[in-house]
Amino acid sequence: MAKHLLDILQTPDDEWMTFPGGELEGKRPRRLCQACRDRLKGRRPLRPALCFQCYRLDLDREKALKAAGELDTASDARFQGVLPLEPLNTGRLSMLKVERAAARSATRAGAGQFVDRRRQAQIAARHALQAIAAGIRLKPAPADTRDRLMAGAIHAAELQLPDAWLPFVVAR
Repeated sequence: MAKHLLDILQTPDDEWMTFPGGELEGKRPRRLCQACRDRLKGRRPLRPALCFQCYRLDLDREKALKAAGELDTASDARFQGVLPLEPLNTGRLSMLKVERAAARSATRAGAGQFVDRRRQAQIAARHALQAIAAGIRLKPAPADTRDRLMAGAIHAAELQLPDAWLPFVVAR
């Protein structure tokens, strides 16, 4: 019986079948309503008639596919779907928080625990260099002296930090 159902659903798209009554025809649907699925499981019709609900399901499917193809995912309307003062789905939010906490704890296991520490160290080194640069800019000195002091600070960072860190710490 399952093979017969697959035979009906895997026919060419241009094959037409008749509606009940035999007067109208329509394309064979890719989806069947529950009643037609039950009918196909119970007996093996030679050429089953197309019910109107199956026809509507197929039309709805085609419309949904067309709408999905025309959807502009970068539009302002897409991001304005939920306004800031609308009620929040707190159940879903708490579920997402629990899932995120579980994912974070899984990434911190093993060697992953050092990734966050390395990133925090890179951020601290960048902030230290920015503080040094701010102090150099505030000094009443000629521009060439300030440039030389800043180059010295960058050179000190290059000597102390691993080469892989430099793109994250020193912006050139």
